[in-house]
Amino acid sequence: METSAIKTSPSLTFCESGINTFELEIQALKSIAQRLDIHFERACQLLLQCTGKIIIMGIGKSGHIANKIAATFTSTGTPAFFVHPAEASHGDLGMLSANDILLVLSNSGETPEIISLLPAIKERIIPIIALTGNRASTLAQTADINLDLSIAREACPLNLAPTSSTTACLVMGDALAIALLKAKGFTTEDFASIHPGGFLGRRLLLRVDHLMHQGEQIPKVSPETSLAQALIEITNKRLGMAVIVDKENKILGIFTDGDLRRTLEKHKDIHAIKMSDIMTQNCKTVKPSLLAAEALYKMKQHKITSLLITDDENKLQGIIHLHDLLQRGMS
Repeated sequence: METSAIKTSPSLTFCESGINTFELEIQALKSIAQRLDIHFERACQLLLQCTGKIIIMGIGKSGHIANKIAATFTSTGTPAFFVHPAEASHGDLGMLSANDILLVLSNSGETPEIISLLPAIKERIIPIIALTGNRASTLAQTADINLDLSIAREACPLNLAPTSSTTACLVMGDALAIALLKAKGFTTEDFASIHPGGFLGRRLLLRVDHLMHQGEQIPKVSPETSLAQALIEITNKRLGMAVIVDKENKILGIFTDGDLRRTLEKHKDIHAIKMSDIMTQNCKTVKPSLLAAEALYKMKQHKITSLLITDDENKLQGIIHLHDLLQRGMS
């Protein structure tokens, strides 16, 4: 069957249907953004002042969104937990304490599993922030703060499947999380401290001194060393280069595979050539505290495969090679 002949309806192609969905959901988000008011401000203040836990609750599609909002809060400096309403009614409600805040998601505002919990929650005098699409609903009227997520229609052509409504709820969660992030002065360093794994953690935490070759791993020679002797050092250390240092371990220059090819084109006797005559001076150096991501950027910028790591006196501390960065997932 030819894919070009497949249609989602007699009038819309797949792409046209997709574009229509985007447009409907964007319209819904714009409408809600225009309605942000003092209720949003109050919700942010309440969450910012919370000294206990932020519990986020929802069921069905709203439950999936609630889970994601809890994860976003937590990863941006506002610890939050998802609690399933059904589990809450069978004992998990016991984790709520007087200093907590409950963020409840329900498009209809009449979800039975949530409505049945409201009397017990109110008895504990726990503030409730509701995200609903129905301002007249039981949940909206019971909550201390209701954030209005009402939409004109779902993106679903049947106006049934939660689409625009769940997107609106997700974005409202993001809006709350980012507002809190800014209010708390959450920094890149804070973000890195709670994201030690994965790509973000590597970019924000991994430094060159975590990866550098040092001590006996460093291929280094004196300026008086012959090219023949230097080649033995380069071969043994397998970094494709050698560092030329003085007696105090201060860097004088570098000699790479590229330098070797250029040298052999001009000179034939590798025993007669001294490294001081063929080394590249003013080579690129970095400090041990440099982020690995920045080291990679420098290598790409200068089209080199190694950086020398020095202390404040220009003494050689280590070497970081492009392969070291690539092996740790930097790209």
